[in-house]
Amino acid sequence: MTVRFRIAGYQDEPSVHTRAMRVMMHALQDRAGDTFEIEFEPDIARRGRKVTDLLDMTASGDLELCYFSSSYLSQRVPALGIFDIPFQFTDRRDTKVRLDGDLGALLKRDIAARTEYVVLDFWDNGLRHLSNRKRPVRAPGDCMGLRIRTLPSAGYHAAFRALGMTPVTIDVGAMMQAIASGEVDAQENPLTTIRLFGIERYHQHVTTTACFHGIAPVLCNAKAWAGWPDDVRAALRVAFTEATAAQWRFAAEDDVTCRAELTAKGVGIVDLDDDARAAFRQAVRSVIDAGYAALPRELDTLRPDVSRI
Repeated sequence: MTVRFRIAGYQDEPSVHTRAMRVMMHALQDRAGDTFEIEFEPDIARRGRKVTDLLDMTASGDLELCYFSSSYLSQRVPALGIFDIPFQFTDRRDTKVRLDGDLGALLKRDIAARTEYVVLDFWDNGLRHLSNRKRPVRAPGDCMGLRIRTLPSAGYHAAFRALGMTPVTIDVGAMMQAIASGEVDAQENPLTTIRLFGIERYHQHVTTTACFHGIAPVLCNAKAWAGWPDDVRAALRVAFTEATAAQWRFAAEDDVTCRAELTAKGVGIVDLDDDARAAFRQAVRSVIDAGYAALPRELDTLRPDVSRI
């Protein structure tokens, strides 16, 4: 029996996501040989599709698999809002441990119950930092008046409004046009994304705020998953375990290499000291409190330690 499935993403070959998907495909073929026939489109934006189309395509069965930022699902799955609370998940290793444990198990259950997807794993979508075209950002007051491209997340929008910014949501496929034209002054993304998209050509100021830690669930069409034999599902689980380990490693390594590349290109990178970071957290304190108040109570014991805030 040959199982055919289609995968798509929204980033080119150098990205940590596409590289990890290649690891998965190689692992699957090494394990199962000719059992799988895989079609993989790394970036649907290259043929004029909106990146958000990936969610509908996977839900409808036009695709079997995709990865996507959890923030786009947080309205349907309120528990995912835990990642939309600013300045909480700032330690990559701690976040991975939580996703491998009770927090990840709860999120998988909720996503399966509330959507058309089964989550195969959680990928590291990066510690998100601010970049802008106008000035160095060293304190909350430096954010005042900047128009920032961000995700369609109530938590993200509330956090940036609290910092005096004007948040707007623009599809990834149109993001670079908005940055190049000056339609937006700022954006927030991991260093790897800043470098991958060439944002440094327009934004010479980066501040490593780690305002959010992006998480990207790997989503599988639930009907397809239920229809595959046990051995097919087992092979996919094993292949994604290998790919996920590689993906988190790629993300951590890219933080180092991309920082060096950006610095070499003349980008000014501001690292916040403890006092400055505390000032940013204080500026969004009401957003943090509101975010936790809106979460399902079952998450109370699973959130990161915020006693330092």
